Amino acid sequence: MAKAELVFGVHAVRALVERDPAGVLEVWLQVRREPPALRRALSLPAASDIAMHRVSRETIERIAGPGAHQGVVARYRRSAAAPIVTLDRLLDRTPPPSLIVVLDEVQDPRNLGACLRCAAGAGADAVVVAKRRSASLTAAARKAASGAAERLPLVTVTNLAGALERIAAVGLSVIGAAADAEHSLYDVDLRGPLAIVLGGEERGLRRLTREKCHRVVSIPLRDPVESLNVSVAAAVFLFEAARQRSAGG
Repeated sequence: MAKAELVFGVHAVRALVERDPAGVLEVWLQVRREPPALRRALSLPAASDIAMHRVSRETIERIAGPGAHQGVVARYRRSAAAPIVTLDRLLDRTPPPSLIVVLDEVQDPRNLGACLRCAAGAGADAVVVAKRRSASLTAAARKAASGAAERLPLVTVTNLAGALERIAAVGLSVIGAAADAEHSLYDVDLRGPLAIVLGGEERGLRRLTREKCHRVVSIPLRDPVESLNVSVAAAVFLFEAARQRSAGG
């Protein structure tokens, strides 16, 4: 059985209660701080078995530590009703995915969470990461995702290069992002089935990952800025794809 974890932040806890209430074992709420949306979620019949504790801020901080917990912490263990999405399951589904984000060794949990949030906001079908040398879905990542981590599949693969080959084989165009790429993001057609590949904080796209991309493009930047944070770059790429798709043609 999976180990229980702590999740904090209003949006993250609310999303868990709405999506997998059987996995939410208990919730601690800071007294006199009950956001209406969270209160409504906790009042649903499916949430009736969740143990509720109304406690002081000091108690919340003993549980979650000081920081941006927003006065709510949950203890969570994924239930059988929330199965893990594998790459095979993602690629074999009907309708097939049309927009996937692939992260190559993004190691900061807050960047992972922000990328999940951007991907969900742009209508992506999933985010794919490697098992090794990648951030995992920690409490900090869930908090940064602001509920997106509970709504958007995070698919973990053993071999990222192999995963990109499989993604390409089902008809998605694989577009990498790199600051040193010659061609601009804004010169690429992003309207078809697409996987956007972004590199990690330290070295960007690795060589083998880059070789698996059909094309590598950059975000035009003015001096002296040389590159963007990976989550910012994800937002630029994703919402350019969303803009092109909404424009049609």
